[in-house]
Amino acid sequence: MSVIQEAAIRLLEAEETKQVIEPLTVSYPGITVDEAYHTQLEIIRQKVENGGVIVGKKIGATSKAIQNMFGVNQPDYGHLLADMMFVEGEEISLQNYIQPKVEFEIAFILKKDLKGPNVSILDVIDATDYIVPAIEVIDSRIEDWKIKFEDTVADNGSSASAIIGGKPTKLEGIDLTRIGMVAYQNGEMIDTGAGAAVLGNPLRAVAWLANSLSKYDVSLNAGEIILSGALTRAVEVKKNDTFTAEFAHIGSVTASFK
Repeated sequence: MSVIQEAAIRLLEAEETKQVIEPLTVSYPGITVDEAYHTQLEIIRQKVENGGVIVGKKIGATSKAIQNMFGVNQPDYGHLLADMMFVEGEEISLQNYIQPKVEFEIAFILKKDLKGPNVSILDVIDATDYIVPAIEVIDSRIEDWKIKFEDTVADNGSSASAIIGGKPTKLEGIDLTRIGMVAYQNGEMIDTGAGAAVLGNPLRAVAWLANSLSKYDVSLNAGEIILSGALTRAVEVKKNDTFTAEFAHIGSVTASFK
């Protein structure tokens, strides 16, 4: 059995049993970034084979705050499946997760396909139907979040769930680099950020994603949700926590946990 197949089995079992595993970079010291991405694709292939539906993609580690927090120095990506999505206002059970954290992001809803390798920011603008605020729940199947880049890549970009909120807003007339965001935990302000934290511009992050995925013959498709990356650090989730992110121009999104 290949490293890719073994790693995929271990991560799927960890997700199912809610029992963490040691880092793949410890179990397989020579695992490459390419093998890690193929591990992710194998996990998604198996989930789709078992009835899962891909509804979007996520970009991770786009901001310096997140890169510093997790000790990585470049973005990664993962897949969003239908069973990972929650409706705003719905209480989310922490039993779904192992060691969850939340991130506050701008989500793009596409009206056209985007496929690299030569996607530009203008292409992203043309392909975007609208944007909305989002909260991503990240989770790691790796013990104590002791992840290196290859670990989070293989583990679907450490993604777990997403909550989409706010109001659908067209891109016309909006400077995404200047969109401000204030995050609250149980009514208390915990952080602030702006769109410029996401690779300088969330549009650039989506273009990067489309171009990076092209290496694996994967495209961003019309109708998909694209999480463009966290504006601030990730925050640990505890029982009965409620998080709200208020964005200038595009509204707010709230996630409650029980």
